[in-house]
Amino acid sequence: MDWLPAWPHLQVAVVLALVVVVFFGFVRERWPPDVVALSAVGLLLALGILSTDDVLGVFSNSAPITVGAMFVLSAALERTGVIDQMGRLVSRAAGWSPAAALAAMMGGVMVISAFINNTPVVVILTPVVIALAGTVKIPSSKLLIPLSFASILGGTTTLIGTSTNILVAGVAEQQGMPRFGMFEITAAGAIMGAVGILYLLLAGRWVLPSRDSLADLLPRSGERHFVAEVLVPLDSPLVGKKLSQAGFTQARGFRVIDLIRADRSFRWQLDEVEIAAGDRVVLRSNVRDMLGLRQAGDVAFGGPAGHAIEPIDTRETVLMEGVVGPQSRFAGRRVADLNFRRIYGAYILAIHRQGANIGGNFDEVRLQMGDTVLLEGPPQSMRQLFDYQEMVNLVEPSEKPLRRTKAPIAVAAVLAMMGLAAFDVLPIAALALMAATAVVALGCLEAEEAYRSIRWNILMLIFGMLALGIAMQNTGAAGLIVGLLAQAVAGLGPLAVLSAVYLITSALTEIMSNNAAAILLTPIAIGLADQLGVDARPFVVAVMFAASASFATPIGYQTNTFVYNAGGYRFTDFVKAGLPLNLLLWAVATFVIPLFWPL
Repeated sequence: MDWLPAWPHLQVAVVLALVVVVFFGFVRERWPPDVVALSAVGLLLALGILSTDDVLGVFSNSAPITVGAMFVLSAALERTGVIDQMGRLVSRAAGWSPAAALAAMMGGVMVISAFINNTPVVVILTPVVIALAGTVKIPSSKLLIPLSFASILGGTTTLIGTSTNILVAGVAEQQGMPRFGMFEITAAGAIMGAVGILYLLLAGRWVLPSRDSLADLLPRSGERHFVAEVLVPLDSPLVGKKLSQAGFTQARGFRVIDLIRADRSFRWQLDEVEIAAGDRVVLRSNVRDMLGLRQAGDVAFGGPAGHAIEPIDTRETVLMEGVVGPQSRFAGRRVADLNFRRIYGAYILAIHRQGANIGGNFDEVRLQMGDTVLLEGPPQSMRQLFDYQEMVNLVEPSEKPLRRTKAPIAVAAVLAMMGLAAFDVLPIAALALMAATAVVALGCLEAEEAYRSIRWNILMLIFGMLALGIAMQNTGAAGLIVGLLAQAVAGLGPLAVLSAVYLITSALTEIMSNNAAAILLTPIAIGLADQLGVDARPFVVAVMFAASASFATPIGYQTNTFVYNAGGYRFTDFVKAGLPLNLLLWAVATFVIPLFWPL
């Protein structure tokens, strides 16, 4: 490929075309974003546009390392019960008024998210907020969008509040800018956060929808239900009949959940399958009908009435709603491979994804992060399922096995990191690594838990986009974009260009990864500032704030995706509530940023 460097213009064209392909790859979501980004890097290596040293160099970047360490610290605070306890304190402070609940919840979540990765904050507090909504007698959908928005706003108030801030600061430092301080953006971020809270308090009654989630539709009457497993013996008169002819009808209070033959489930062929000797039929009913089953002649439990079936097991069941969390091992796996029936004795009754119920054969569905699942099973097995934290219990805040005695260590590690970073004793990357190592060494997390807490897909996406950014710099593609933008905004003045940078970043963040948008646009923003002959710092801050300001869609930010299904929302609910907030914060940022970082 020695011929390619001889044509620098062709390299620029290839890199720009690849950026467009990557962008549409993110939007189409046919492949995971990290796979799209790393595939682009592989192609750049193959074409000789990037060297091996260029690619390996991104792995020495301090920003992704800091992000990984912050994942571990957030997991330590989660595992020791710190986040859970803080959320419950906020819930108690909310009082009994819906307005007070909204204000206290958003304010408290903003403070928590300023120092902790906002995704685990939202995951842990979602069931707490649903319980709070029940206390103040409003739909949970009135509080779950504000929960996500508050966590995003809180993340913009400190350098470690969100991975986007860390990445933008790291890219800016690589470009030769002075290092960002821990609390350098706090004052401006707090103003924008206060505006966001005020907006939802004043406009919430009109822009926040009333939706029923699966949890809201669960029965609250206390009616007890049982699942019975019955055996069809060799001499049963039911052999050769279909289930519809066996007397297990809805009119008599029964629902056939499954028919099991030699450990094979016929759950999805209940209307067609013929009963055979040795089959086990799983029935669901309330206590009265279950007792009546013994007295029915055509489906008697043995005796002279025909010996149609024999009881094997009867157990009380509960209906629960859970959501697949970001760290769940269920994500990406087929329901059939999870063996809910064998391991937990539970059955999936419904799956809700992106505002719609998934019908058909659940066994072939691959679960995704944010899917809400309606389950029925024995109470003890359901508690075990949620205790393993594979799913988040949305019906009631569950008591997880936490290492609460280690909470002071986790809190001290985070506070020490922040304090030392504020006085610039060491770079934030070094302090974050030291704090992450300390919480593992002192028992807040097991080593395996620490490795599992790191979102490797996010880190790989970051590394891939950093490599793509290097290709844009080396080939001159970034300079070309800066030059074209500078011509487009010529004569507008620095303030108008700053406003345009914020708006472009905010728009891109809604349709692609916020981290990817931040990595691509930070060098371009710095280049624009250099073209204008003004300080680049306010432009970098504009990218930092705008790359997190994702409110208008449920897919632009992970916390939005998580509450999307949990709250029973529709896509347009985020547009209605979030788009005005995007525009409002755009206007606020245009005037607030120059107050702290003069142009």
